[in-house]
Amino acid sequence: MELVIEPDIYYPSIDDNGNYIDKIIHAMFIKKGVTCPCGSRKDKVFDTSSKFSCHIKTKIHKKWLENLNENRANYYIENEKLKETVNNQRMIIARMEKEINTKSMTIDFLTVQLNKNKNNSEIVTNLLDFD
Repeated sequence: MELVIEPDIYYPSIDDNGNYIDKIIHAMFIKKGVTCPCGSRKDKVFDTSSKFSCHIKTKIHKKWLENLNENRANYYIENEKLKETVNNQRMIIARMEKEINTKSMTIDFLTVQLNKNKNNSEIVTNLLDFD
């Protein structure tokens, strides 16, 4: 059984003015390749920097980068909302884990009690005769 190595996801760099720009890091392509989230070629893995250089010159990629720059504030707001959602989900998961642990301990306790009662008393097969 082999492990599947996932390619890295490309993300643009930010210039001094806070704008997103394309910057190719050649080390990205060494092992796994890169996928671009721009949507022009879904699931396409670029395994060399020259192939990726050609990709970032396409109209769809340039439009995607332009859209990122136009919606910077919206992405920040969305990021903050997502952080809040993650924190809320962590709290819900922690509360549920605590509840599961409590219920598990209750089940274990009741199982022990049931086994003790089975060994110490006769088994009731007719529930109408149950005291």
